[in-house]
Amino acid sequence: MALATLGCTLPGPQTHESATDAMRHSVVVGAPLNGNVSVLSAGDPRGTVLILVHGTPGSASGWSDYLLDPPPGMEVVALDRPGFGRSSPEAAVPALDAQAAAVAALLPADGRRAVLLGHSLGGAIVARVAIQHPQRVAALVLLAASIDPGLETIHPMQHVGAWAPLRWLLPRAIRNANAELMALQPELVALAALLSQVTAPVIVVHGTRDDLVPVANVAFMQARLSGARCVKTMLLEGRNHFLPWNSAAKVREAISMAQEAAC
Repeated sequence: MALATLGCTLPGPQTHESATDAMRHSVVVGAPLNGNVSVLSAGDPRGTVLILVHGTPGSASGWSDYLLDPPPGMEVVALDRPGFGRSSPEAAVPALDAQAAAVAALLPADGRRAVLLGHSLGGAIVARVAIQHPQRVAALVLLAASIDPGLETIHPMQHVGAWAPLRWLLPRAIRNANAELMALQPELVALAALLSQVTAPVIVVHGTRDDLVPVANVAFMQARLSGARCVKTMLLEGRNHFLPWNSAAKVREAISMAQEAAC
């Protein structure tokens, strides 16, 4: 949060977000969200649907490289999660079930099952979707996913950022990211009790030098995803948290495995 307020930037796609402007449209989502979600889509409209869910902070445009060069035979859909980018509301939406409702609204209306990829906090969200809609999800890719509630901590500076006079001086994305992270542990506790209900194949991808979401999350996922058809783990030696951009080839390999349900 301190880095963001000082104007430092996080890793991101090679292409500018304006390159995807023509791909954007809006979707109305009902309860429990009751709002509008901004979406980018590209690729083969008859292919397997791949839904990309960013972490916190983030936006759909963070997936620009994958939208502009879609995996073969796939329709790629990315959303600004509620509380980020061009999606409503203005405030944070820390509840995983409300975030999951936004993703579920993008599942194909024609009955095709979708591959869901969640990065960081997005991993918990796509797991929630797979629990709630098991017949609609072909496979999960959990990319540097935050799943283990026992590994969640709150830094003292986060309390400072949540202090009302300062909170409203922060950019919306940073303000809402802080609110999500401060509320995340109990949300993950509730999710952990349900993870055995995930039945889809799961591809877990994690960097061994992830300082933001510890690699110890992997062991938790392997233990708790006991109902999954299969669980394949890809540990990326020496890689950090920003896998969508520094390990794109491995991410695409995981997507291909999920498309074929080959784990």
